[in-house]
Amino acid sequence: MRLDPETCARARLARDRRFDGRFFVAVRTTGIFCRPVCPARLPLERNVTYYPTAAEAAQAGFRPCLRCRPDAAPGSPAWGLVSTTVRRALQLMRSEREAASMETLAERLGVSSRYLRRLFSEHLGASPQAIWQAERALFAFGLLRDTSLPVADIAFAAGFGSLRRFNAVFKQIYQRTPTEVRKGSVSVSSGTSDGTLRLFLHYRPPLQWERLLAFLGQRALPGVEQVIDGVYQRSFSLDGSRGVLRVGHEFSAHRLVVEVQGQVGTSLYQISQRLRRLFDLDADTDEIEKVLGCDPLLAEQIRRSPGIRLPGAWDPFEYALRAILGQQISVAAATTIAGRLVDRYGGSFRDDVGNVHKLFPTATQLAGADFSGLGLTRKRAETLRSFVEATLAGRVNFDLPDLEDWCEQVTVLPGIGDWTAQYIAMRGLSMPDAFPASDLGILKALGGGPDKARPKEALARAEAWRPWRAYGALLLWQSLQAEN
Repeated sequence: MRLDPETCARARLARDRRFDGRFFVAVRTTGIFCRPVCPARLPLERNVTYYPTAAEAAQAGFRPCLRCRPDAAPGSPAWGLVSTTVRRALQLMRSEREAASMETLAERLGVSSRYLRRLFSEHLGASPQAIWQAERALFAFGLLRDTSLPVADIAFAAGFGSLRRFNAVFKQIYQRTPTEVRKGSVSVSSGTSDGTLRLFLHYRPPLQWERLLAFLGQRALPGVEQVIDGVYQRSFSLDGSRGVLRVGHEFSAHRLVVEVQGQVGTSLYQISQRLRRLFDLDADTDEIEKVLGCDPLLAEQIRRSPGIRLPGAWDPFEYALRAILGQQISVAAATTIAGRLVDRYGGSFRDDVGNVHKLFPTATQLAGADFSGLGLTRKRAETLRSFVEATLAGRVNFDLPDLEDWCEQVTVLPGIGDWTAQYIAMRGLSMPDAFPASDLGILKALGGGPDKARPKEALARAEAWRPWRAYGALLLWQSLQAEN
């Protein structure tokens, strides 16, 4: 990835917060890399090298600055600029607890390992394994500084199979041991006295937190999710661990505060990545709004509410079923039926204080389910059964296919048309260019009155919004709310 040195130089000299997380400054004379907003004395330009991501700076042999904490920088949008295959590979790597072999990763992506290795070398200058290690070590660095978790627990939480391997990789990247980093921490806290773990998810402002919560709260799944007093909460099961998480907002620090309760230490990295996708924390809002702002209708919405984020999903399979349930009925009705689905087929557990939490059923739990008595039509129940069967058989692939492939594989199933496929891609898979052109709200917003636009007209107008059509759809829905 190439950066403009002149732009980077001006940004770091001005300590411009708009560039925080967009690149990192590596100082060759000290062997340290920093965020462009670091308060330390500015190095001479001839002594610095710029890197698009912290992982690349770490892989190049530089260790993170203890003052500006590169591990706490907002998510870098640089990953979104690489090739589609590399981006899919990165997302797959982040979704798994432990590292997959090059051959396994390439097979899941449908390419050869040699080709994948060449793509990573071309776009990121390092192998998938090296990037994986650097990202996980950086995550572990944050846990060492911000929590009182034992080093062994942090190693497994970051995805390393053994403490010995973790120590070796960490020392190779940061030239110090995890214990030395822990000793250098100013203050260490696990968050709360009841054993709840606390994570911090940083973002680049602006972030319309209230709008995100309103969107998610209206669709909160009974017994699983709730939004109350500015906090999002949900129960979850991940890699055999069950727990409850709560997400609040620290506006002044530009970060979300996540409290996780349960025996979920080994899943912390996956939890952080799922939440970053759920709240779209890594969106390059400046670039998105630059493209969409060329359309007068969208520009008005951007002016009213800058910092657009696309609400994602905790789990793609869960969201796909909810999208199917929501076909041609209101949001409230779909949420009610989804609650019945959870009651009948999902599991539950009690937390440490005796509260009961429900869990959305997995595809395995739904195998053979007839879905009768939920308030569904016979055809809708058949669609659910077909989707579950296709998922279990591997005909529905959630390993981040491209948009066209995704739509092709699900629209062959009975009862799933382009609207449903695009909507699942948009929110369940966080595909930024998904666009449900036949959506009635989108057509009404584009029609500018009682007469609605047609899907072909919507597609033609949205062509100029690529690759951010999903954000355009969200702005159109917001325009309807502004009218009410």
